[in-house]
Amino acid sequence: MTFRIVAIIATAEFCIMLMFGMAPLPPFMKGTYLAAILDAVLLGLVSAVLIYFWVIRPFATARDSALKRLNHLALTDPLTELANRRLIMRDLAKAIAGNARHKEYGAFLLLDLDGFKAVNDSYGHETGDTVLIVVADRLRRLSRTEDSVGRLGGDEFVVLLHRLGPELPLARERALIIANKIIAEISAPIFHQEHALHVGASIGIRMLGQHDLVSDIIINEADMAMYQAKEQGRGRAFIYDYNAQKPSPGRFQFPHRLPDPAD
Repeated sequence: MTFRIVAIIATAEFCIMLMFGMAPLPPFMKGTYLAAILDAVLLGLVSAVLIYFWVIRPFATARDSALKRLNHLALTDPLTELANRRLIMRDLAKAIAGNARHKEYGAFLLLDLDGFKAVNDSYGHETGDTVLIVVADRLRRLSRTEDSVGRLGGDEFVVLLHRLGPELPLARERALIIANKIIAEISAPIFHQEHALHVGASIGIRMLGQHDLVSDIIINEADMAMYQAKEQGRGRAFIYDYNAQKPSPGRFQFPHRLPDPAD
C-alpha cells in the first residue's frame, strides 16, 4: 500500500514537471509562490485520480468480496454448501410471513438418513462425508427454484417447500409427492471407491398454514413426524397432524428396500 502511494505521487510529480517542461510558465510566475501553488494543485488532482483507480477501488473491491465471502460462510454449511441452521431459520420465518400474506400453504420437510451410521462406521468419516455431499446434490437437484434446501447438522436435512397452493388437501398431496421423490432418489446406490453404498431417508412433514408463528415449534413437530416414520419402518414420509396433535402417515409410502441398520 505504501509503495503504491509513493509510486503514485512520484508519477504525478513526473507528469506535472513534464507538463511544465512542455509548456513553460509565464515569466511573472517563475520564482514565485504561484508556481508552487500550481504545482501542488496539479499534484493533488493527478494523485487523486491515480490513488482512486490504483488504491481505493481495488481495496473496496477486495473488501466487498471478503464481506460477501464471510456472509456466505456464516449462512452455509461448509461440507455440503447447503443452507445452515441460521439460514434455514431465516427462510422459515420468511415462509411463515409469505403464507400469511398470500393465503397459501407450504411445508417443512425434515429428513434423516437411514443407515448412515452403518456406512460411516464401516467405511470411515471420509466416506460418510461423501455420502452427505451426494445426498445434498440430489436434494438440490430435486428442489424447485423457489424452495430452500439446508442441512441442520449430522445426517439431518431440511427442504422448505413454498407456495403449495391455497387448499390444504392439495398442498398435502404435493408435499407428499415431493417427499417420496426425495426418498426414492436418496435410496439409489452411491458409488464410492468401488463400493456401492446404500442409505435411505425418513421424512417428517409439517404443513405450514396461514397462522403459524413459531419456527421452533414447527421444527419440533416435523421432528416428531420424522421419528414416527422411522418407527413405522423407515423409508417413508409422515405428515404431522397438528389438529390431532400427532403425526399421520402419508398416503404414499416408499418402503425401504434394504434391511434397516441401526442409526
